[in-house]
Amino acid sequence: MSETDQSRTPGTEGERYVQTVTGTTERADRFYQDQMLDRLNPRMREFIARQEMLFIATSDSKGECDSSFRAGPPGFVHVVDEQTLVYPEYRGNGVFASAGNIMENPHIGLMFLDFQRERIGLHVNGRARLLEDEKLRGHVRGLPHPEVPGQKAMLWTMVHIEEAYIHCRKHIPHLRTVGRDEVWGTDDVQRKGGDYFAAKQTPSPWSTPRAPVAGRHA
Repeated sequence: MSETDQSRTPGTEGERYVQTVTGTTERADRFYQDQMLDRLNPRMREFIARQEMLFIATSDSKGECDSSFRAGPPGFVHVVDEQTLVYPEYRGNGVFASAGNIMENPHIGLMFLDFQRERIGLHVNGRARLLEDEKLRGHVRGLPHPEVPGQKAMLWTMVHIEEAYIHCRKHIPHLRTVGRDEVWGTDDVQRKGGDYFAAKQTPSPWSTPRAPVAGRHA
């Protein structure tokens, strides 16, 4: 879902076409009117503040997509105001697929899912940009620090919110935590999952990665 014109009417041309074909236009209009906001209301902000996971969707300038996952203690996604949130980007595998896409295409989709307490989801769509840790901390109060002493966010993703709406609970499973054994920031190959999918044993077409494109900076 996204804006289609300056009147900020929700829904793309593609959505509207499929709604017409399937006969759901009236149903969709009720959802747009009753459930879709262009900002985070107080209850949405409170919901995000206690989430421990986040699913991310981005695409590059050609529209090729990538989905990713982030996790951290409650508050690792920081709501700056009703139109803005930020989350940290740590070293990980060093690829920075989501950040790389944002450099080419700022559109981003976020999905928050509460499997434990409320069994409900929240979609947040908007436009993102990348900021350095020092630069962001100089302007945003209360920005969370890493849980691991000495760890530092290499970048932050800042999202300007354009849409926020519910994901219904009817097919969200109810899960329970059975103990906490996360090892944040570890370089232990086995603790990170090792070669779980045997990719190293599978012939690969990829050549040596190319050098970064000159002139691109966060």
